Amino acid sequence: MFQSRVVASILKRNKAIINSLTSNLKGTCSSRCFTPSSANAVARTSFYGFRSLPKGHHVPSFRNMSTVASVGTEKQGLKMLVTAGPRAQKMVGIWLFGSAAWVFSMVVLGGVTRLTRSGLSMTDWKFAGNLPPLSDEEWQQEFEKYKQSPEYKRVNKGMSIEEFKFIYWMEYAHRMWGRALGVMFALPFSYFLRKGYITMRLGLRLSALFALGAGQGLIGWWMVKSGLEEPASEYVEPRVSPYRLAAHLTSAFVIYSGLFWTALSVVMPEPPAESLAWVQGAAKLKRLAIPVSLIVGITAVSGAFVAGNDAGRAYNTFPKMGDVWVPDNIFELKPTIRNFFENTSMVQLDHRILATTTLISICGLWWSTKKLDIHPAIRTLVGATFGMAALQVTLGVSTLLSYVPVSVGTAHQAGALTLLTLMLLLNHTVRRPSMSLLKTLPEVTKTAW
Repeated sequence: MFQSRVVASILKRNKAIINSLTSNLKGTCSSRCFTPSSANAVARTSFYGFRSLPKGHHVPSFRNMSTVASVGTEKQGLKMLVTAGPRAQKMVGIWLFGSAAWVFSMVVLGGVTRLTRSGLSMTDWKFAGNLPPLSDEEWQQEFEKYKQSPEYKRVNKGMSIEEFKFIYWMEYAHRMWGRALGVMFALPFSYFLRKGYITMRLGLRLSALFALGAGQGLIGWWMVKSGLEEPASEYVEPRVSPYRLAAHLTSAFVIYSGLFWTALSVVMPEPPAESLAWVQGAAKLKRLAIPVSLIVGITAVSGAFVAGNDAGRAYNTFPKMGDVWVPDNIFELKPTIRNFFENTSMVQLDHRILATTTLISICGLWWSTKKLDIHPAIRTLVGATFGMAALQVTLGVSTLLSYVPVSVGTAHQAGALTLLTLMLLLNHTVRRPSMSLLKTLPEVTKTAW
């Protein structure tokens, strides 16, 4: 009897000690460790929802880098770009998506400016911008400057000042819209850095994108300047260099892609994955999506050369180019490589071939998903991409047959960026999950009947 009481007393005392040690360890871990369970909590939130670390967990920020915390995060394989919880993550995500949408509108506005031949109406440029003409005298001064340009002398001679005001306002709006984007990006960026929401990796990436955005204005003026020079022949219509226009448009696409991809990485740090079978299916799809994305990008850049050479007004028939499939003069320039960038016939032929290749490739991508075990959201996304590719080809043919009207031509340019957006989203969605998520996934997804 006495022995049983002693044993019970010892067990009771040991139990109290164990409970005390356990509570202390839990308190320490909750404030310093990023455990597999917390990683899983991040990974298992909704597909398009905002994700963040559980309250009390920390990731090295741009302002306060912690080596211990950084190592802990790397071990789990989950790299968060924003700290300070879901509210900060949501704010940064909205800001980045808004910035990407602004760049999208810049591309569309740039297309309208080009199609209305407004880009050469302003014959000077200042980095900070300037006020528009506010009096009749100032308008007359700007008009006189434009009258000295090759475009007025060879294309718009006899234009009224009211017609000049329209093209001037178009170009002025395009330039100021870009400067407004710089302010809209820089102010929140400074705020988030000061608050410590942004990690070092995200801060460096956004700084690079901001520098590209600042350089975009210089590239734009470099492009416009080429159109203000006298053409080599009196029979040549003044226009900007197709190489410089392609550089300007490609730079805009790169900035947009960087912002959109980064925004996705902020709000969706883990791809949708509920089983290892779906992860394997996504990996197979990724091997196809990357080369297709490359084709989409090359096709978009070739469209810039079509615009730069005004090739859309050369052969306004489809599927043939005039009465033939392949014009005879596609290699008339020397050296031969120039034909792919400066020869109107070759440039349009290239774009037709690339556009057809893009549609066929995306169709093949969509068909391949029928045989893959993938997340339903990814399957839907591939279907939407195929639909957008078909619409984009339809817009391209319509633009050609209707002799490049402003509305349809602008829609075609916006369609190219929309298709690129869907391909970016697809590639982001089929990327490999972190090790912390992979370790918790079942072999197959259980279907509820």
